[in-house]
Amino acid sequence: MGCSSGGCNTEKNGIPAGCNNNGSCGTSDGCNKLSVFDWLGNMNLPEGQNRFDIVEIRFKNSRKEFFRNTNSLNINVGDVIAVESNSGHDIGTVSLTGELVKLQLKKHNVNFDSEEIKKIYRKAKQLDIEKWREAQSLEINTMYRARTIALNLGLQMKLSDVEYQGDKSKAIFYYTADARVDFRELIKLLADEFKVRIEMKQIGARQEASRLGGIGSCGRELCCSSWLTDFRTVSTSAARYQQLSLNPLKLAGQCGKLKCCLNYELDSYLDALKEFPEMDGKKLQTKKGDAFLQKTDIFKRTMWFSYRSDPGVFIPLDLKTVHSILELNAKGEMPEALTPSIKVIDKIINTEPNFENVVGQDSLTRFDRKGKSNQNFKSNRGKPSRTNTIQNKSGKPPVQASKGQQNNFNSKKQINNSTEKNKDRSSHTNAKPNLPKNDKKTDSPE
Repeated sequence: MGCSSGGCNTEKNGIPAGCNNNGSCGTSDGCNKLSVFDWLGNMNLPEGQNRFDIVEIRFKNSRKEFFRNTNSLNINVGDVIAVESNSGHDIGTVSLTGELVKLQLKKHNVNFDSEEIKKIYRKAKQLDIEKWREAQSLEINTMYRARTIALNLGLQMKLSDVEYQGDKSKAIFYYTADARVDFRELIKLLADEFKVRIEMKQIGARQEASRLGGIGSCGRELCCSSWLTDFRTVSTSAARYQQLSLNPLKLAGQCGKLKCCLNYELDSYLDALKEFPEMDGKKLQTKKGDAFLQKTDIFKRTMWFSYRSDPGVFIPLDLKTVHSILELNAKGEMPEALTPSIKVIDKIINTEPNFENVVGQDSLTRFDRKGKSNQNFKSNRGKPSRTNTIQNKSGKPPVQASKGQQNNFNSKKQINNSTEKNKDRSSHTNAKPNLPKNDKKTDSPE
């Protein structure tokens, strides 16, 4: 499902025409990367109020900036715009307009009256679009060549992406590095090689993954490259609270850092753990002995304990039972022994998987023949049919065959007998007389 106007790639006379939807897109995700659904697009402004003049514009990958519409142009989402830059002009695509831009400004801590907000020149012309596409076609070769130059200089850095400005007068190189890099010599060589102004921007591992994109272990597109914009710190405690194994191969994403999705359900786990008692160094004291905590099931609200004398036996207890035993221990009293909770046992028994043949599968061994080879053949329905015994010529034990197979066998036997008789007749008619060796026909001289 695309936009009602045919999508953002629709062109008129070679120029992208945009959605022409006045800020409201027909899909929840929009046509662009990291797009925002304008849920206020279909609402009219109150009388006497002008439309917000700041527009959000998206450039390559996830780079977005805000620009002021000083000329009061009729701009819609998806339009290609020529905007002001530090040197020359740049080309970008409109990603958001209207009142939602105010919320984006507050989110990025940008003041409405800030002088840093540059202005919009015009809608892109045909020459602007052609020059922009020429600049984009140079980015891949430029990145490969820049990587070669950086390796020759022995710089400990990784160039991940290159972005040309719309007028092809400037190139931004994005790189990642573990330590500070002196790239002054690199800038000189790059400027001489590509004849453009060079700007170096250092980004983190998460920002690199968001720019490059990819497919995560869940099978979907990476969150950082599809919708996630703010990267919060993820610690190993988030995995501990969710009772996940601390395996770096499973917890790390494509950026090499801990997965951002570990924070998604962390708050719900923390709320659920508030009802569980803290068992750090604590034990359940009984007359039979002290029991220590083995594991906790947050979803079933169950805690499993074991005696030190028998650590292999896990005793399930619900939260009420654990709290009551802790209260008795605080008063100096001890129960006789730990008895598994009846409700917990019922849950465990009822939740055991019961695999049934619900879609009509047959047994995996249905084609395996059991016993000897002289077993009766059966029909497709599994019912035994009327059989006749056929004596085999080779002296092997008789084989049971069905009535239809008996008729086929008899017919084949009759055909074989007739062919043998024909062979005998032909042999009698075409055979030559056997003459004795001494009785040869010779012409006498007489």
